[in-house]
Amino acid sequence: MAALRRVLWIGVALLGAAAIGVIALRRGEPINALWLVVAALCIYAIGLRFYSTFIAAKVLALDDTRATPAERLENGRDFVRTNKWVVFGHHFAAIAGPGPLLGPVLAAQFGYLPGTIWVLVGAVLGGCVQDFVILAFSVRRDGKSLCQMAKEEIGKVGGFVSFVAVLSIIIILLSVAALIVVNALKNSPWGTFTIAMTIPIALLMGIYLRTLRPGKVLETSAIGFVLVMFAIIGGQFVSHHAGLAKVFTLTAPQLAVAIIIYGFAASAVPVWLLLAPRDYLSTFVKLGTIIVLTLGILALRPTLQMPALTRFIDGTGPIFAGKLFPFAFITIACGAISGFHSLISSGTTPKLIARESHIRMIGYGGMAAESFVAIMAMIAACTLAPGAYFAVNSPAGIVGALPADATAMITSWNFPITAADMAHLAQSVGEGTLFNRTGGAPAFALGMAQIFSRALGGERFTAIWYHFAIMFEALFILTVLDAGTRVARFMLQDGLGHWWPMLGRTSSYPSILITSGLTVAAWGAFLWQGVRDPLGGINSLWPLFGIANQLLAIVALCVATTIIIKSARARFSWVTLAPLAWLLAVTFAASWHKVFNPNPRIGFLAHASALASGAVPAKATEISRLVFNDRLDAVVTAMLVILVTLILAESGMEWWRVLSGRKHAVTHESPYVQAEAVGVSG
Repeated sequence: MAALRRVLWIGVALLGAAAIGVIALRRGEPINALWLVVAALCIYAIGLRFYSTFIAAKVLALDDTRATPAERLENGRDFVRTNKWVVFGHHFAAIAGPGPLLGPVLAAQFGYLPGTIWVLVGAVLGGCVQDFVILAFSVRRDGKSLCQMAKEEIGKVGGFVSFVAVLSIIIILLSVAALIVVNALKNSPWGTFTIAMTIPIALLMGIYLRTLRPGKVLETSAIGFVLVMFAIIGGQFVSHHAGLAKVFTLTAPQLAVAIIIYGFAASAVPVWLLLAPRDYLSTFVKLGTIIVLTLGILALRPTLQMPALTRFIDGTGPIFAGKLFPFAFITIACGAISGFHSLISSGTTPKLIARESHIRMIGYGGMAAESFVAIMAMIAACTLAPGAYFAVNSPAGIVGALPADATAMITSWNFPITAADMAHLAQSVGEGTLFNRTGGAPAFALGMAQIFSRALGGERFTAIWYHFAIMFEALFILTVLDAGTRVARFMLQDGLGHWWPMLGRTSSYPSILITSGLTVAAWGAFLWQGVRDPLGGINSLWPLFGIANQLLAIVALCVATTIIIKSARARFSWVTLAPLAWLLAVTFAASWHKVFNPNPRIGFLAHASALASGAVPAKATEISRLVFNDRLDAVVTAMLVILVTLILAESGMEWWRVLSGRKHAVTHESPYVQAEAVGVSG
């Protein structure tokens, strides 16, 4: 049996190597998307089977005889021993935000090769490791948060700086998530109606689950899913009805205001009424859609029409400017490594773990599953005709606002497309136009709809599938938005409570309303900046999103490395130091470019100077506002880098003191308690 297993794993390794070889070396002719699926599945399997097992045994020394906080502190509310597959589903739903879907779509402007390699290597050696070790260390510390672990293990300065940095980064992440929804739904009555209907559907689910059928989660989710399907079909009727279409056709600023109001309401209302039922609904839709999309790709084996590398690796890309290094690696954040995950791995998930051995599948395996979503997104984007891909994703400020101008510009890049082609494409999905739909969501939906329609129903169902995909994206982006707003509100209450005790009472409605308002105002300001940006907003805000997310990952890896060194396992610290070193190179380089690069399309300050001097055309009424936005982005980027540098410096001093023997290493791990013989086995 052992020999058979060795042969099997050798076969998996050889198959994965062959798939990577085809992806990396094939030139001059399109390749089949199936190669990406095979490479991903083989690499994730090897990483989970061997690398995560090594980390579990040598770095973390996971021990099932040790009671977890879910067992020792079980209270039926926050600490609850839970089946590992249920926890896996919860964890995956919490970490799988907009990043793994949209980052690869945007990075596809470089071609399919760079993004695919980064997603695979970055996840197995970086993202999965970060999620795994932070989850394990939080479990060993009674489910404490990342900021609390930083304070205890690195120092008080590290804890305070982590608090400020994490809160700032969450604000940026939420603003970009909201901008993606705006860009996907603007001037789309079908999509706006469908998403608007998910709010009363979620409220109905909350009431149904709490008062009518308590505990019937599957039943409630099934009802919600059916109602959402009716909302998608109803959206088609609304889009064809002159009066109703006018009501649900909203501009970007109108949608921004609506989302800001929604974010405030979602943070302030009881969690059971909106947040929890939306989580139930999004989990089923999310997992089901990815499974069906994977089956569709396996059945159809679509060809990747985007080349392996495009001309835009030189930094002149229309979707966002900047060279392959470092911008590909901050554009694809969540699919490879995401600092946001460390907040989940030190949030609700560690309070549900029944046995330490479950941490490997949930932490490492959950991130591998999200990384696979990123591969699906890359395939969806790259199966589109390149001309259509660039027409959808390029902002009007780059290619022109008129269809004829945009198609002429894109065709000049050797990606031929005509205005008639785009008109037919828009008509096939029930939209008035698909030009300048920046943000990645419409392009992903378009690629997904074409795969689904070929596999299920034919071209006449393309419009249904497109708006299903838009709903699919927006539904769980809004879930991240309301959950993230609530997390930021809790952090703000905790911080302000030291100054004004009333604000620290999380159940006080005056405190909830004040801190919810402050939180929403903060990310709403960045959202407003994005929707008023002539370049589509995503050009400036997505790099800021990527930088912020990767800086948060640096904080998490600093905490993890500190704990590893203080636990007398310094010889294994390379497990976290390697991805930490790479992220430092990538993120600090990207930050420097975004602040100081002299190219106005890349550097915030250069763009502000060009606007002020008239070198970059803009309406006179917009110049002062755009200059302020650029300078604000530069200040925010610099501030985040300085904060993370302080954390890195204090971490480095702590490592040196411990390794040199100048300080006795003391970790704040909870005392060992024998686990019960009988528990949740998973």
